Amino acid sequence: MIYPENFESKIKFDRIREMLTGRCRSDMGRELVKAMTFSEEDIFIRENLEETAEFMRIVREEEFPGDYYADARPFLNKIRIEGLYLDIPELVALKNSLESLTAIVRFFNGKNEQYPHLTQKAGQIQLFPYVLQRLDSIVSKHGTIKDNASSELNDIRRNILKKQSGISRRMQSLLQQAQSEGWAEKDSSIAIRDGRMVIPVPSAYKRRINGIVHDESTTGKTSYIEPAEIIETNNEIRELQLEEKREIIRILRKFSDDIRPYIDHLIPAYNFLAHVDFVKAKALFSIEIEAIVPVFQNLPEMWWYEARHPLLYLAFKNTEKKLIPLKLEVNDEQRIILISGPNAGGKSVCLQTAGLLQYMFQCGLPVPVSEASRFGIFKKILIDIGDEQSIENDLSTYSSHLINMKNFVRYGDKDTLILIDEFGTGTEPMLGGAIAEAILHALNNKEVKGVITTHYTNLKHFASATPGIENGAMLYDNHRMMPLFELQIGKPGSSFAFEIANKIGLPKEILDEAAGKIGEDHINYDKHLKDIARDKRYWEEKRRKIHENEKRLDDVVAKYSNELQEASRLRKEIIREAQLKAQEIIANANKTIETTIREIRESQAEKEKTRIVRAQLEAEKQKLLSEEEEEERLKRKIEKIKDRENRKKKKNEKETVSEYDKKETSLLLQKGDYVKLPNQAIGEILDIKAGKALIALGNIRTQIAVEQLRKASANQIKKQTRPANRSAYPDFRENMSQKRLMFKPEIDVRGLRGDEALQKVTEFIDEAVMLDSKNLRILHGTGTGALRQIIREYLSTNPVVGSYSDEQVQLGGAGITVVKLDI
Repeated sequence: MIYPENFESKIKFDRIREMLTGRCRSDMGRELVKAMTFSEEDIFIRENLEETAEFMRIVREEEFPGDYYADARPFLNKIRIEGLYLDIPELVALKNSLESLTAIVRFFNGKNEQYPHLTQKAGQIQLFPYVLQRLDSIVSKHGTIKDNASSELNDIRRNILKKQSGISRRMQSLLQQAQSEGWAEKDSSIAIRDGRMVIPVPSAYKRRINGIVHDESTTGKTSYIEPAEIIETNNEIRELQLEEKREIIRILRKFSDDIRPYIDHLIPAYNFLAHVDFVKAKALFSIEIEAIVPVFQNLPEMWWYEARHPLLYLAFKNTEKKLIPLKLEVNDEQRIILISGPNAGGKSVCLQTAGLLQYMFQCGLPVPVSEASRFGIFKKILIDIGDEQSIENDLSTYSSHLINMKNFVRYGDKDTLILIDEFGTGTEPMLGGAIAEAILHALNNKEVKGVITTHYTNLKHFASATPGIENGAMLYDNHRMMPLFELQIGKPGSSFAFEIANKIGLPKEILDEAAGKIGEDHINYDKHLKDIARDKRYWEEKRRKIHENEKRLDDVVAKYSNELQEASRLRKEIIREAQLKAQEIIANANKTIETTIREIRESQAEKEKTRIVRAQLEAEKQKLLSEEEEEERLKRKIEKIKDRENRKKKKNEKETVSEYDKKETSLLLQKGDYVKLPNQAIGEILDIKAGKALIALGNIRTQIAVEQLRKASANQIKKQTRPANRSAYPDFRENMSQKRLMFKPEIDVRGLRGDEALQKVTEFIDEAVMLDSKNLRILHGTGTGALRQIIREYLSTNPVVGSYSDEQVQLGGAGITVVKLDI
């Protein structure tokens, strides 16, 4: 049962029908959209939803055949009567639709596992290749009767063509003759009137040509004459054309007689084609609104998460507006949700969403909710939305609401879903609130399910104290004075009447008087509701941030734990290598000493021999020293790994230098000094000019302000210049690699002052030099041209700038300077 009669327009389902109709390819599909109805049968709902889900997969994953969905059922039924036949357009429509139908049936062949429901329906369709073969032999791809549809038709058309060719040649000759005699215009050509070839001549000369005048121009200045000598041939052609027409009718009548026995089998095939068109339209619409086939059971309940109003979703889809999804739970324990909150806060939209999605679902349409949602089936949906006042029936707004309430109480039961907007309004508030409370009590006793919106405080109190009824609030930001369009179950909402009145500028004295009239208790109740809502939002936001920070901290701890484990592994490996090397060194040293002593004894202290042995021992000593240096290098590597661990634990703490020390250092710097850059790299000063130093970092050149440099220590210079130490700048290379990934070869300085823009451009070019980026773009705009002039004056003095010019006109012109660096 659906109540009232205009239920679909109330919940905007009529708009859904329009959208489905627009996605159908045929009138027979549109008829099924029009016939789509609400059902309480779970088998019907499940079958329709699963068929639509199968077609949604087809649309997303495969190319579905068949683009022609003409309804051939009317003219197939027509030829059931003996003597009637299909005309040529009907024959063409039958051929094209049967080709689509055959392709569709073939598509579903063998796809029982992928698309079980649609494949099962396609398997019931019986097609007859003979019918399609006969159509192919009669109808051409251009939608005409083929010449070889019969031998008689072929002969007739060949004769017509032969005679027309002869007439055409003769008419051309007569036209040229008339033109040479001056009886016809030089640029005139042969025309057709009443299906006969004629020559256009000025009316003054129409007597010069022997023939029949078939027509005249609008002005009467031109006459169209059929020459007498071709009249007979034209008559013969006309007779052949009539004979051709009779032969085509004979062919059509014969074809109709041939397929008449198959009509009872073809009609169900077209019913299937209509069903495919209908299901495809539902699938296309469902994909567009991002709908799913939800889990459901045959119980009157609603467990909805992230439910969206499909029409609002489409309206907001390509805009910056955001649709807030709805969470709604209605079951045996929480039967009725009483929603309160400010006007224009989304209460009515929430109500309409509940009615529309439930109705769509029970009509067999997928719904836009999350996959965690669960739907139930209601046998009755009763709504009271909008104004139903009637002058003819002498009904006021409140009377119409009371009639609806009477029907709700009469027909409502545990399988009923009720949706009531602005419950109790339309009459004196105290009386209306009392009647509404009594009706709500009666509905709750009948265990109906529903969603109700109201502003009445007595109903909020009643819901708080009554099992089965739960308060809900549409949230409102009272700081920004704007609705949040979010439903929260568990507490009533404030109407924010005084705040909204104050926002729109109602005088304070009026608001104060109203507050005095309504009483402090009522004001405090509303205020407490607002405070609770505000505090809850605050703590929920706090809790969310804490969860995010905890997750981020866990990630950081896991990252550094892994890196420390890797560092520990490397350290152990290096120590093990060092120990093995030391053992080898000791063994070789002992062996060398023993050999030397033995050779000295054997030579009996011969001077020359002793000198040679001592030289060999000295060489071994030097070798040992070099191996000791290698061991020292391994120790340094271990220390370096330890330092890197400390740096990571301290999160790459940077050394700070006071402005005084920087200035003192900058006064002592000169060409040739080695200096330390802010990124800890060591470079050599090539030149100092106007407070800026040109620094060499290997093959890289960069400019940087002198006050940002510090003189490098001897130990730092030694590490910089040592050729074997290739890992002297791990952090620098790491930073360079990261910067190269993040660097963008374009800078925007529009709206900046000259000195600010120049500082940014200088740093931009310095970074580009370090990262070896040669092609740059500076976006400064056109304006007065002052900013462009300042930047280009600086570019002309910078030694690393090779050239600069305007960007191409279509890419920005004089508003952008393109820079090429000479590095």
